[in-house]
Amino acid sequence: MAKKDKKKENDNFETLCVIRVRGAPGMKRKVLFTLKLLNLHKQNHCTLVRNDPSTKGMIQKAKDYIAFGNPSKEMIKKLLEKRARLVGNKPLTNNHIRFSTVYGSISELAGAIQEGKVSLKEIKDLKPVFRLHPPKGGYPGTVKKPIGSGGALGNVGEKIDLYLNKMI
Repeated sequence: MAKKDKKKENDNFETLCVIRVRGAPGMKRKVLFTLKLLNLHKQNHCTLVRNDPSTKGMIQKAKDYIAFGNPSKEMIKKLLEKRARLVGNKPLTNNHIRFSTVYGSISELAGAIQEGKVSLKEIKDLKPVFRLHPPKGGYPGTVKKPIGSGGALGNVGEKIDLYLNKMI
Protein backbone atom coordinates (compact mmCIF):
# COMPACT_ATOMS: atom_id res chain seq x y z
CA MET A 1 0.00 0.00 0.00
CA ALA A 2 2.90 2.35 0.60
CA LYS A 3 3.85 2.23 -3.08
CA LYS A 4 0.35 3.27 -4.16
CA ASP A 5 0.35 6.19 -1.70
CA LYS A 6 3.75 7.34 -2.97
CA LYS A 7 2.51 7.17 -6.56
CA LYS A 8 -0.56 9.29 -5.70
CA GLU A 9 1.64 11.94 -4.06
CA ASN A 10 3.77 12.27 -7.20
CA ASP A 11 0.87 12.50 -9.65
CA ASN A 12 1.20 16.30 -9.76
CA PHE A 13 4.57 16.85 -11.38
CA GLU A 14 6.12 20.26 -11.56
CA THR A 15 7.07 21.74 -14.90
CA LEU A 16 10.58 22.04 -16.26
CA CYS A 17 11.71 24.60 -18.80
CA VAL A 18 14.19 23.11 -21.27
CA ILE A 19 16.30 25.34 -23.57
CA ARG A 20 18.51 23.99 -26.33
CA VAL A 21 21.82 25.81 -25.95
CA ARG A 22 24.10 24.04 -28.42
CA GLY A 23 23.80 23.20 -32.11
CA ALA A 24 23.94 19.88 -33.97
CA PRO A 25 27.46 19.42 -35.46
CA GLY A 26 29.11 16.31 -34.03
CA MET A 27 25.99 15.24 -32.14
CA LYS A 28 25.17 11.54 -31.78
CA ARG A 29 22.00 10.42 -33.56
CA LYS A 30 20.37 9.16 -30.35
CA VAL A 31 20.82 12.56 -28.71
CA LEU A 32 19.50 14.32 -31.83
CA PHE A 33 16.44 12.04 -31.82
CA THR A 34 15.88 12.73 -28.11
CA LEU A 35 16.00 16.49 -28.73
CA LYS A 36 13.43 16.10 -31.51
CA LEU A 37 11.16 14.20 -29.10
CA LEU A 38 11.46 17.16 -26.74
CA ASN A 39 10.51 19.51 -29.65
CA LEU A 40 13.92 21.19 -29.51
CA HIS A 41 14.73 21.20 -33.21
CA LYS A 42 17.03 24.24 -33.28
CA GLN A 43 19.32 26.20 -31.04
CA ASN A 44 17.54 28.73 -28.74
CA HIS A 45 14.29 26.76 -28.83
CA CYS A 46 12.52 26.28 -25.52
CA THR A 47 9.74 24.02 -24.28
CA LEU A 48 7.89 23.34 -21.05
CA VAL A 49 7.65 19.66 -20.03
CA ARG A 50 6.38 17.77 -17.01
CA ASN A 51 9.02 16.56 -14.59
CA ASP A 52 8.13 12.85 -14.78
CA PRO A 53 10.46 9.80 -15.02
CA SER A 54 10.29 9.45 -18.82
CA THR A 55 11.12 13.11 -19.37
CA LYS A 56 13.92 12.93 -16.79
CA GLY A 57 15.50 10.12 -18.83
CA MET A 58 15.33 12.16 -22.04
CA ILE A 59 16.79 15.21 -20.30
CA GLN A 60 19.60 13.09 -18.83
CA LYS A 61 20.49 11.81 -22.31
CA ALA A 62 20.61 15.34 -23.80
CA LYS A 63 22.08 17.19 -20.81
CA ASP A 64 25.25 18.14 -22.72
CA TYR A 65 23.22 20.24 -25.19
CA ILE A 66 20.46 21.76 -23.03
CA ALA A 67 19.89 23.89 -19.95
CA PHE A 68 16.88 23.11 -17.77
CA GLY A 69 15.30 24.15 -14.50
CA ASN A 70 12.08 25.02 -12.69
CA PRO A 71 10.76 28.37 -13.95
CA SER A 72 8.70 30.77 -11.85
CA LYS A 73 5.04 31.46 -12.58
CA GLU A 74 5.86 35.02 -13.65
CA MET A 75 8.44 33.81 -16.18
CA ILE A 76 6.01 31.24 -17.63
CA LYS A 77 3.42 34.01 -17.93
CA LYS A 78 5.92 36.27 -19.70
CA LEU A 79 6.95 33.42 -22.01
CA LEU A 80 3.32 32.68 -22.93
CA GLU A 81 2.47 36.35 -23.52
CA LYS A 82 5.49 37.22 -25.66
CA ARG A 83 6.64 34.02 -27.41
CA ALA A 84 3.73 31.53 -27.51
CA ARG A 85 2.34 30.99 -31.01
CA LEU A 86 -0.80 29.37 -32.33
CA VAL A 87 -1.15 27.55 -35.64
CA GLY A 88 -0.75 30.16 -38.38
CA ASN A 89 1.94 31.97 -36.34
CA LYS A 90 -0.65 34.01 -34.42
CA PRO A 91 0.11 35.16 -30.86
CA LEU A 92 -1.64 33.53 -27.89
CA THR A 93 -4.44 35.70 -26.49
CA ASN A 94 -6.72 35.62 -23.45
CA ASN A 95 -9.72 35.10 -25.76
CA HIS A 96 -8.19 31.93 -27.22
CA ILE A 97 -7.50 30.60 -23.72
CA ARG A 98 -11.05 31.35 -22.55
CA PHE A 99 -12.64 29.55 -25.49
CA SER A 100 -10.31 26.53 -25.71
CA THR A 101 -9.52 25.79 -22.02
CA VAL A 102 -11.13 26.02 -18.61
CA TYR A 103 -8.79 28.85 -17.62
CA GLY A 104 -9.77 32.50 -17.89
CA SER A 105 -6.46 34.19 -18.60
CA ILE A 106 -2.81 33.68 -19.42
CA SER A 107 -1.95 34.22 -15.75
CA GLU A 108 -4.23 31.36 -14.61
CA LEU A 109 -2.87 29.12 -17.36
CA ALA A 110 0.73 29.92 -16.32
CA GLY A 111 -0.04 28.85 -12.74
CA ALA A 112 -1.59 25.59 -13.93
CA ILE A 113 1.38 24.87 -16.20
CA GLN A 114 3.86 25.54 -13.39
CA GLU A 115 2.04 23.15 -11.06
CA GLY A 116 1.94 20.48 -13.77
CA LYS A 117 -1.87 20.38 -14.04
CA VAL A 118 -1.84 21.07 -17.78
CA SER A 119 0.75 20.64 -20.53
CA LEU A 120 1.28 22.61 -23.73
CA LYS A 121 -0.07 19.73 -25.83
CA GLU A 122 -3.47 19.96 -24.11
CA ILE A 123 -4.06 23.54 -25.31
CA LYS A 124 -5.80 23.57 -28.68
CA ASP A 125 -3.75 24.96 -31.62
CA LEU A 126 -0.78 25.97 -29.41
CA LYS A 127 2.66 25.16 -30.79
CA PRO A 128 4.68 23.18 -28.19
CA VAL A 129 7.89 25.14 -28.77
CA PHE A 130 8.94 28.72 -28.07
CA ARG A 131 11.42 30.32 -30.47
CA LEU A 132 13.68 32.59 -28.44
CA HIS A 133 16.30 35.21 -29.28
CA PRO A 134 19.96 34.49 -28.50
CA PRO A 135 20.67 35.69 -24.95
CA LYS A 136 21.56 39.37 -24.59
CA GLY A 137 25.09 39.47 -23.20
CA GLY A 138 25.53 35.73 -23.74
CA TYR A 139 25.12 32.84 -21.35
CA PRO A 140 26.87 33.06 -18.00
CA GLY A 141 29.94 30.91 -18.61
CA THR A 142 30.71 28.77 -21.63
CA VAL A 143 28.21 26.62 -23.53
CA LYS A 144 30.70 23.75 -23.66
CA LYS A 145 30.79 22.95 -19.93
CA PRO A 146 28.20 21.92 -17.34
CA ILE A 147 26.97 24.35 -14.72
CA GLY A 148 29.27 22.94 -12.03
CA SER A 149 32.40 23.65 -14.10
CA GLY A 150 31.55 27.26 -14.90
CA GLY A 151 29.35 26.55 -17.90
CA ALA A 152 25.70 26.94 -18.88
CA LEU A 153 24.63 23.32 -19.51
CA GLY A 154 22.60 20.89 -17.42
CA ASN A 155 20.38 21.55 -14.41
CA VAL A 156 20.66 25.29 -13.83
CA GLY A 157 17.80 25.33 -11.31
CA GLU A 158 16.49 28.82 -10.57
CA LYS A 159 18.93 30.41 -13.04
CA ILE A 160 16.56 29.32 -15.82
CA ASP A 161 14.58 32.52 -15.11
CA LEU A 162 17.74 34.55 -15.80
CA TYR A 163 18.30 32.69 -19.10
CA LEU A 164 14.68 33.19 -20.17
CA ASN A 165 14.72 36.87 -19.22
CA LYS A 166 17.78 37.40 -21.44
CA MET A 167 16.16 35.54 -24.35
CA ILE A 168 12.53 36.69 -24.42
